[in-house]
Amino acid sequence: MHATFASDPMTSRGRLVTEEESSFRSCFQRDRDRIIHASAFRRLKHKTQVFVEHEGDYYRTRLTHSIEVAQVARTISGTLGLNAELTEAVALAHDLGHTPFGHTGEDALHALMQPYGGFDHNAQAIRIVTNLERHYADFDGLNLTWETLEGIAKHNGPVPAPIPWALEDYNQRHDLELETYASAEAQVAAIADDVAYNHHDLHDGLRAELFSTDELAELPILAQNFAEVDRLYPGLNYYRRRHEALRRFFGVLVEDVITVAQNRLAALNPQSAMDVRHAGHAIVQFSDAIFADLKVIRQFLFERMYRAPSVVVMRAEVTDVVTDLFPYFMEHPDQLPKQWRKDVDEVDGETALARIVSDYIAGMTDRFALQEHARLCRSDDGTDRRAPL
Repeated sequence: MHATFASDPMTSRGRLVTEEESSFRSCFQRDRDRIIHASAFRRLKHKTQVFVEHEGDYYRTRLTHSIEVAQVARTISGTLGLNAELTEAVALAHDLGHTPFGHTGEDALHALMQPYGGFDHNAQAIRIVTNLERHYADFDGLNLTWETLEGIAKHNGPVPAPIPWALEDYNQRHDLELETYASAEAQVAAIADDVAYNHHDLHDGLRAELFSTDELAELPILAQNFAEVDRLYPGLNYYRRRHEALRRFFGVLVEDVITVAQNRLAALNPQSAMDVRHAGHAIVQFSDAIFADLKVIRQFLFERMYRAPSVVVMRAEVTDVVTDLFPYFMEHPDQLPKQWRKDVDEVDGETALARIVSDYIAGMTDRFALQEHARLCRSDDGTDRRAPL
């Protein structure tokens, strides 16, 4: 039984292109299924969070991360009485717009795109699901419902001006009401993202031996988690001990989110999904105490993982890959794949071409970007073809 403030597929605002409804799936289930079958979703398998894809089979990729986010989101959504299918659709789509090489690749592409309107991964996700996925006979993109598109666009809150061009381009045709908060379902997807990466970045950092279990056991929240494991399982194997502690850390975050959301919903007493959108603040958040503890943990990860010497070296290397590929394709658009040539032939000006090149590079996986860079920008002896003689 859904709550009164849950998004109801029967009253969805529908799709930009009207379609006949499915006889056995709700519109939000259909959105979720289309996202799972999208080419961009499959490519997340070879796009990474922090480490480059080839560095180890055990590190999270964007795909495994998205699955973890969807799992957390469904749990929270179900507990709060929300529509789990819409929550899951937004959760699975939230990372579709990411470049190869995680935030490093995004930073590099954003810098290169500064003269042409910049690059934003949330806006790029909208561009993918409304334009770049071209498989259906009747429309470009996936023709998702308004509610799913709204959730992808503003799951992190209202979108302030200036609105990224990729989002504004679609919003002019299909108003997503960017000035308000998103549905409770989209807010759950956003907080589930935070829960998932706070948990798995600690796990991946341990696996990469960038810090020790003992150091982890001194951090807020985790100190209590390890103490509880040691009390219940004295002398537990090293790997099981840290897994049990991180599992409890995960649970603390989820329980905190649910408690805060339940309290805020009780105070607001929303009678519809629109009441949540117009509350003037986020409904689904961490408590102040947990948020403060997470800031300490994120600072630890920033210093010990995101800015670890080995990661910094990798960041410089992959920044060079993106920085080399962009001007190469700007100078040689004929080297883009055949299915991109029609768009290139129809471009009007440098900005339009840059946005096509940006779309192409952003869609690359880590390994494909490395392969293309080696093929196009390196000589047989390994030197940079673009370097001056």
